[in-house]
Amino acid sequence: MKRFPVLAVALMAAVACGKQESMPQLTERVFKLASVQLPWQSSQLDDTHIGRTFEGDTLVTTGITYWVSGFLPGSLWLTYEYTGDEAVKQAAWKETRKLQNLVSRKTHHDIGFQLMCSYGNAYRLTGDTTCLSILRAGADKLAGRFDTNIGLIKSWDNDKWNYPVIIDNMMNLELLTEYGDKDVAIAHARKTAVEHFRDDYTTFHLVDYAADGSVIKKQTVQGAEDGSAWARGQAWGLYGYTMMARETGLPEFREQAEKIAGMLLPRLPEDGIPYWDFSRVGEERDASAGAIMASAFIELAGLTRDSVLSKECRQMAEKQLRTLASPEYLAEAGTNGGFLLKHSVGHKPGNSEVDVPVTYADYYFLEALLRYRN
Repeated sequence: MKRFPVLAVALMAAVACGKQESMPQLTERVFKLASVQLPWQSSQLDDTHIGRTFEGDTLVTTGITYWVSGFLPGSLWLTYEYTGDEAVKQAAWKETRKLQNLVSRKTHHDIGFQLMCSYGNAYRLTGDTTCLSILRAGADKLAGRFDTNIGLIKSWDNDKWNYPVIIDNMMNLELLTEYGDKDVAIAHARKTAVEHFRDDYTTFHLVDYAADGSVIKKQTVQGAEDGSAWARGQAWGLYGYTMMARETGLPEFREQAEKIAGMLLPRLPEDGIPYWDFSRVGEERDASAGAIMASAFIELAGLTRDSVLSKECRQMAEKQLRTLASPEYLAEAGTNGGFLLKHSVGHKPGNSEVDVPVTYADYYFLEALLRYRN
């Protein structure tokens, strides 16, 4: 990757005299880096592609229908929120407007990720009402994937499963609670809590359902094995139920998030960043799972009525953020394909995106830093 000008000197320099960097200083450092890396990555993309990862000194791109397409615009919007930089804002609009035709295409459950990170943040930060029609149309698309007999939103359309529902789908419900049918979101979250989670509150990745709503099979497709706890899946569950607690005010969702947090906290490594699967200690870490958890822990800390859990969640989130902002995980300016974080794992059993940057890790890292600040 060709190096580009650095806007601040020694972004990654150690704090003098060994004094621990404050969280405001850390946040400032990361967003200065983001204001360089992310617009540069945007400048390398045409109007039909988005950045997916960086492998072999190559920025790997994919089409706008791929599930991660909302994260670069989202990261740019979060960077604009912190910096107020108009150049970052223009890059955010460029990447956001690529997605405006998604609502006219055949879509999948991840339209929630795609639109909330892009148009959702655009509307929140600018008040531009042209975003609303796209968000509402996307919410209608998502609600259209709900089967009343099964009581869930279908995740994928393929011949491998009958009616697959993945834990990731919890993340997409915010599009419904904000711009669509909240009752569909509540129904989906309730049945997922019953069928996806084991007695110890770890979650399967995928549950396949019959037409009458009964379970055909439970699997962990992207994890080590069906009975294991795939790290990013646990992060999706924690974040999804925390979000639903905030959006609905229903105690059942807050309690579910608390139980997931109670499962995670003692299982995380000393530095807070999980191995890609909790059954594979000593293998690759997953920065993306750590970032998602950090963002969820911070929000749950403010929602839970358990003061001990609140303190533990906030302490873990700070530990995770400090680790992710260290040289081990945070890229130097001008490297890493314009991504911020190194060392994520996408789909190890499929030998896809193993120990590389991924765009969603950056988004939740920045979101967590803003949540911690606020």
